[in-house]
Amino acid sequence: MRRSTLLLLSLASGLMLSLAWPAGGFPGLLFIAMVPLLYLEDHVSEHPHNYHGYTVFLNSWLAFFLFNLLTTWWISNSTLFGAVMAVVLNSILMALTFHIYHLSKRSIFGAGRGHWLLAAYWMSWEFFHLDWDLSWSWLNLGNGFASVPSWVQWYEYTGAFGGTLWVILANILIYRSVNEARRSGYRHARPWILSTLALLTVVLPLLWSLWRYNHWTDQGLPVEVVVTQPNIDPYKEQYEIPVEESAFRNLRLANELMDSTVDYLVCPESSLQENLWEGEIESSLSYRILSDYMAPWPRLKVVIGASSFTRYREGEALSPTVRWHKAQQFWYDAHNAALFVEQGRKVETYHKSVLVPGVEKMPFRKYLTFMEGLAIDLGGTVGSIAPYAVRKVVVPLDGSPPVATAICYESAYGGFFSGFVRNGAELMFIITNDGWWGNTAGHRQHLTFASLRAIENRRSIARSANTGISAFVNQRGDILQATPYWEPAVIRGTLPANSQKTFYTIQGDYLARIAAFVTAFMLLISITQGILKRRRKGDL
Repeated sequence: MRRSTLLLLSLASGLMLSLAWPAGGFPGLLFIAMVPLLYLEDHVSEHPHNYHGYTVFLNSWLAFFLFNLLTTWWISNSTLFGAVMAVVLNSILMALTFHIYHLSKRSIFGAGRGHWLLAAYWMSWEFFHLDWDLSWSWLNLGNGFASVPSWVQWYEYTGAFGGTLWVILANILIYRSVNEARRSGYRHARPWILSTLALLTVVLPLLWSLWRYNHWTDQGLPVEVVVTQPNIDPYKEQYEIPVEESAFRNLRLANELMDSTVDYLVCPESSLQENLWEGEIESSLSYRILSDYMAPWPRLKVVIGASSFTRYREGEALSPTVRWHKAQQFWYDAHNAALFVEQGRKVETYHKSVLVPGVEKMPFRKYLTFMEGLAIDLGGTVGSIAPYAVRKVVVPLDGSPPVATAICYESAYGGFFSGFVRNGAELMFIITNDGWWGNTAGHRQHLTFASLRAIENRRSIARSANTGISAFVNQRGDILQATPYWEPAVIRGTLPANSQKTFYTIQGDYLARIAAFVTAFMLLISITQGILKRRRKGDL
């Protein structure tokens, strides 16, 4: 096979993955997007002496580089360096996963067999990528169906990893059926069997999902929610307008729909620009403004984003993200926080815990402390911020259903998000500030991920975005009352608060854990096979 053919196969896979991605892509392409790479890998395995050892890695890297570039180029609107690192490094890690699959498959099974290993290896890679210093789950394959919630209602049992498994199995079966037909035609039973399996793999989950979608009715007690979108420019206004103005912009919008029957007012990430010291929030100007506004409506509760700080007393153990206050000579932590304000109680706070690498935290901070100042926060603080240890759920004093708030990037992590529901949240809020990326696919992709979280946990979601798209999401993943981008807006909706937990909520990413176990076992076999082969060659 010519080098140019390998190049075309790589480009075909990268382009199809990109054209499948939300928002605006056709997700059906995911079922065939990796077929060219599978063909390339098989060909190289069958003719190892015609290619150097890194042929699969280099060609798959090109495919994944194109995929990453065309789907996440918009990161450059906030940080060019971060965009380059995200695209290049993520492509390398994806290609490395595919290359390890190639080596293991060839070592254990030989050419033309063992394709199922890709499912285990790829899911393990995505699982690992959820929880380390360079975590970036945006392009996990199961997220590719976020814009078509009617296709993946079964995520309530499997989570988005079920989508990843669906995609890879479909690609393998379609590739093998086409390859068998190419070699022997349809004179034998094998191509017919493989084609039938491929068709059933794609169609059966889709048909069940469409049935479930059309028969699902939202469950739970009704809760009245008002959501604001103040449209504060994160580059020109956010850190410059007066403290009171950042609060009043939300409250003036809320006035358009507010009355005594509203249970919650939800305002976006970083809505309050006052430096709030935890333990002293009730004495702040921002709190007084909110309290005065809430006074006429006893049932009203406010969820709002802010920058908060925790001061360490002398002798207290310090966190890895601790900072030194030069003027007043004490240690403190900074937080991207969500405040829960209810009349008659102290303010409850939750700190954003899934942090954007290189943006809200410095990766491998222990070794790169000198680069701490390069971290650019997209939520209100500069440098690495301190996370929260648990998925905090708030039980209102008035006996209404328990609620929880995910902040921005946290809504891209299915297992993390389900932790709030597992801890008792019956209604979910997402507060975010997507204006950093401009009017690109970035904020639209982020919005669609909320649909997956709603399906996985069967929870209604109120989403408040500063300059992105605010919306309500029902329990089957439909996006309702989506606001225009870059316009001040306010919406109101009745959201059912569901107390039932799905199988996925309870079990979490069990498919990924199984895949990780299988991967570890197969890698051990692969390494052992490699050692034995070298010894046999040495004996000869």
